[in-house]
Order: sequence, then structure tokens, then C-alpha cells
Amino acid sequence: MSQANVSDKKVALVTGALGGIGTAICDKLLAADYHIIATLSKEDPERTKKWCEENKLDSDNIEFVAVDLSDHETAMAAIQQAIDKYDTIHALINGAGITRDSSFRKMSFEQWKEVIDTNLTSLYTVVHPVFTKMLEQKTGRIVNISSINGLRGQYGQTNYSATKAGIIGFTKALAYEGASSMVTANVVAPGYTHTPMVESVPDHIMDKIKQTIPMNRLASPNEIAAACMYLISEEAVFVTGETISVNGGQYMS
Repeated sequence: MSQANVSDKKVALVTGALGGIGTAICDKLLAADYHIIATLSKEDPERTKKWCEENKLDSDNIEFVAVDLSDHETAMAAIQQAIDKYDTIHALINGAGITRDSSFRKMSFEQWKEVIDTNLTSLYTVVHPVFTKMLEQKTGRIVNISSINGLRGQYGQTNYSATKAGIIGFTKALAYEGASSMVTANVVAPGYTHTPMVESVPDHIMDKIKQTIPMNRLASPNEIAAACMYLISEEAVFVTGETISVNGGQYMS
């Protein structure tokens, strides 16, 4: 879709768009008449076509940008080019992340570094060009996806929990810098959510997990997406530096 075709739409950048939560976020953004810039690790037209078809998403309003977050300079340039194409960006929803679980005693440095680089260091790569543009235009919404395990910790996830806690600290500091320019920065911290990754957990383990959740169920991706949509809305203009937990009461901070 050309720049002229989206001149009447708000533009949102979504990382981790093809995941379970990311898909729900894109669906809600399209329903709200956004044009989406969606990042993925490498060019894959067949995968993106199938994803749009299976989820009944309007591919005309989604632009896919291949971004290898481990290659800082190339990734940052690709994101900057996408922003420059439309000369505006209203919202960033940053959901890219991986896990490499292991007890810390057995965790290799590679397992540590891969998660830190992908989940936390990549925030600089993604957010810096977006935040700079938002400061220039004197408006913008940034939502970073953390996790319940960034708030409480989790056995076997020292690397993942460190990144998700780091996202919260990063976002609070960013919120201070953006406030005078009407740029907000907030966090959504999901609990266990019905995504393909979680659904692969064996039933007997899933039953134990549900017993720890007062509402006795997992979140739906749509519930996480709804929290993100609130934070990028005009109704949330005075909300910044906050963390919204969506975990069914499993952890209350």
C-alpha cells in the first residue's frame, strides 16, 4: 500500500507480530483502522501470506519488514526506513521475545546472551528511532510487553525474568523523558496466555498451572491485546510509566 493510501490512518509498529499475542494485537489495530508495520526475523512471503489468510487479516494494511534484531545497525536502519516512508508513527507495541529455559547452575552463557540480546538489548534498536520520531512530532504511544515472571521471577528463567524486569525499568525511565512531549511509555505484563507455545505444555502440568491462578484459566491473547489498545488510545493520554498486569490474579504487586 502506498504512502498516499495510508495518509488518513494512524501507523503502528508491532514487533513479535506473528506470535499468538501479536496476532491478536494486529487484529485489533486493523479493526481500529491502523496501518501496521510488522517486523519479522527474515523475509518469508509464504509464511506472512498464510498468517494473514488463516487469521483473516487485511494484508493491504500490513507492511512486513525483515529485521534481524541481533544485527543492530541493519535492523535499526530498516526500522528507520519504515518510519520515514510514512513520516509519522503513532504507536509502538514491542512484543518480540524468546525463552531459553534452564536452571541458572546449568545455563550456558549462550543461553543467557541470546535471551538478553533478543528480549532486552533489542529494545534500544527498536525503540530509539521510534522514540526520536515521536519526540519530534510531539505525540506517541509506546507499549512494551513484559511478563508476570519479570515481576515475581520464575525457576529456570533467570535470563528471561531478568529481561522482562529490565523492560519495566527501561519503560519507566523512558516515560520520564517522553512526558513533556506527550509521548507515553507503558508496560503490559501478561500471565500465562493461550498461545501455541503455552498450549504445547502437557495437560498434567497445565492443570497445576491453572490451580495457581485464582480465575482458574489462562488469559486469551485478545485480553492482552485489549490492554495494549487501551494504552495507545486517547483515553490513556495521562497514563505513563505504568505496568498493567493481566494474569487473573496469579500475582498481585
